[in-house]
Amino acid sequence: MLRFLNMKRIRSIYIILIALITTTGCKEDIQNTYSKYPAYFVCNTVSTIPQLNTALNSMGMFATIRYDREHFLFTDAEGKTTPMNATAIAGNANIQMGLSGFIVGLPNIAELGYDTPLPICYDLSCPNCYTAYNITRSLQLQESGYATCTSCHRTYDLNNQGIINKGEVGISLFRYRITYSGNTMSINNR
Repeated sequence: MLRFLNMKRIRSIYIILIALITTTGCKEDIQNTYSKYPAYFVCNTVSTIPQLNTALNSMGMFATIRYDREHFLFTDAEGKTTPMNATAIAGNANIQMGLSGFIVGLPNIAELGYDTPLPICYDLSCPNCYTAYNITRSLQLQESGYATCTSCHRTYDLNNQGIINKGEVGISLFRYRITYSGNTMSINNR
């Protein structure tokens, strides 16, 4: 009887160890959907900014949003930029532009679980360069729905969750929560 109890105890310990190993074995491969970096930006005048208006209303189109202390710069894939005085965008006293700014747009592929594409927002910084070197390197927007890093030479697919399309294996683009309704776009990751 004592031998049976010891075998049962050993088997229980073995099962617990296997369960612990399998649940922690893939921990490094998991990436959260949304970034941990703070982001807050609201624009109530989307229709007056051609690059932003196009990106949020046309599938497969994207624009970048950067801040240079005096202006917000909205740039499309062709390089056309609309500067807007920082004081002209109300409610941005507490702006937080993520690491380098934002890439926003309406992907041409709907996310899993949705029937239609919804606006999406990524950080403008290359996540792999930032993770490896703790340096923000801004991505270059391409006309075909991609963004490339001139340093690590990875290309990210903006229409497909920001995954790497070309280059070394790595993590997808950092992503932020975004809402767009009427004439107001809000990015909020707090």
